[in-house]
Amino acid sequence: MIVLTIYSRPGCHLCDEMKAVVLRAARSVPLTVEEIDISLDAELDERYGPEIPVLMVNGKKAAKYPVLMVNGKKAAKYRVTEEELARILVARAGGAGG
Repeated sequence: MIVLTIYSRPGCHLCDEMKAVVLRAARSVPLTVEEIDISLDAELDERYGPEIPVLMVNGKKAAKYPVLMVNGKKAAKYRVTEEELARILVARAGGAGG
């Protein structure tokens, strides 16, 4: 099963947008979603604070606002869309890294 981890904090509207995209994309692929509030952990806040929301797919960074990551490298500077996330999830579910 694919595990998505969203690093976010309360009051982050970009995080809320990312969560909505993840929930819509999750309809097409079986997965588990974990949300981690970085404001509760100083180390996580330091690591991810400037980048939130950060989306990990099976422990690998897949997206951060406003950058989409492909194979660990910046691919584009915009919000990850439901379609892009669905493609990532289908690829991982099909055995390409997940």
